[in-house]
Amino acid sequence: MRSAIHFDLLQSLSLCGTLSIPNDDRAGTNARRAWIIDGATDLSPPGLLGAQGGAAWLAATADTAFATADADTLTDVCAQVAATVEARYHAERRRKPAGAWERPRASFAAVQTAGDMLELAWASDCSILHATADTVTWRTPAPNRTRESAQAAALGPGVGAARLSTPAILEDRRIARSRPGQRVLGIDAAETMAILNLTRFDVSVGDELLLMTDGMVALVDSYCVHDAHSLFAAVRAQGLAALGTELRAIENDDAACLRYPRFKVSDDATALWVRIGG
Repeated sequence: MRSAIHFDLLQSLSLCGTLSIPNDDRAGTNARRAWIIDGATDLSPPGLLGAQGGAAWLAATADTAFATADADTLTDVCAQVAATVEARYHAERRRKPAGAWERPRASFAAVQTAGDMLELAWASDCSILHATADTVTWRTPAPNRTRESAQAAALGPGVGAARLSTPAILEDRRIARSRPGQRVLGIDAAETMAILNLTRFDVSVGDELLLMTDGMVALVDSYCVHDAHSLFAAVRAQGLAALGTELRAIENDDAACLRYPRFKVSDDATALWVRIGG
């Protein structure tokens, strides 16, 4: 199927949450497709998949699969990605996971051209904003960090400054991750495809999209310094780098995690800014 529209990359940005820890986010784009992936933070040292942590392994594996997938529909692309992740996991794992919490998982969002429309697929909390003329719309669900913030606050003030380093915090996060029914990109292809969210929407030449991991979306749903319109306005006025600087300044000013309850001082934060060309 030949597309009448294509993606033009304007800017990309990816910031690791901690300089000493590998970035578990990935993002990419080509003429027909754009995607963003956020590997779920590891809750144990590397070992399941060798020296690389499971989050970085899954994000890198899925990123390569999105870049090389060859299919006319985004559903079929996602099926190829899910199958690649499952096959590589079974080929490369060194042992059985210690529990459901150790199985690699990620959130993602992807768009692909389909004639004069875009197909959209996502799982979990990566987000996509669509700007057309004077209208800005969440194409994935509007982000909401209320539940996660409440969970962090329930473990005591300043929990994020400890960064999963205490037994109580680690056990709480392992229990939370082991609960059934979570909608994520995982290492079981059938499970991934069963929970996949799929839709499509109209676009016009000149429209713009922001694809973001939850670390970047924190400006909206954790720190409440932007809404959808002001976030896009800030990107258009100053670019993604300025947005990243603003994000880290807020987090560094609350390094004790007292004003904004959270599980890490700073999360990996990634964004793609693309325009529809024709």
